[in-house]
Amino acid sequence: MPLDPASPLARLLDAPMRPGRVVWIGLRPLRRGPMQIVETATLDPQQGLLGDHYSSRTGGARHVTLIQAEHLAAIAAHLGCDALTPELLRRNIVVSGINLAALKGRHLRLGTAVLEATGECHPCSRMEEILGEGGYNAVRGHGGITARVIEAGEVSIGSVVMRTIER
Repeated sequence: MPLDPASPLARLLDAPMRPGRVVWIGLRPLRRGPMQIVETATLDPQQGLLGDHYSSRTGGARHVTLIQAEHLAAIAAHLGCDALTPELLRRNIVVSGINLAALKGRHLRLGTAVLEATGECHPCSRMEEILGEGGYNAVRGHGGITARVIEAGEVSIGSVVMRTIER
């Protein structure tokens, strides 16, 4: 049953959100290969994040993966570490200052591109291999979101991330 747009919950879900910022960008040129840290990346509606090995075979739902910097700290705490580097989680973009879960099913502006948040980015079994014992469970609920590119554009370190109004 769809949510009544006039309901109090619908109004809360549509309430204003503070924008965030991009703090890290990484590409995965090869499956299981090292992450390539970049300052700027190009997003394309047909190919996704250019230079990422998923770019030509995602079918759209997983063009880009995003995670919150705040969740990196939570994952590190669950592992008993002081900090984690973003490339360990193999997500493409780290943002700060915005709750990605609140964007589920919504459109967002990422730099000059527009994306649609398509779902949660669940951890894979490699998290045990990369983070050690307990890695998979440390990431559960903190893995970020997947998104598909709706409008082409570029994203850079410092770019604004914000929810947009769907047309």
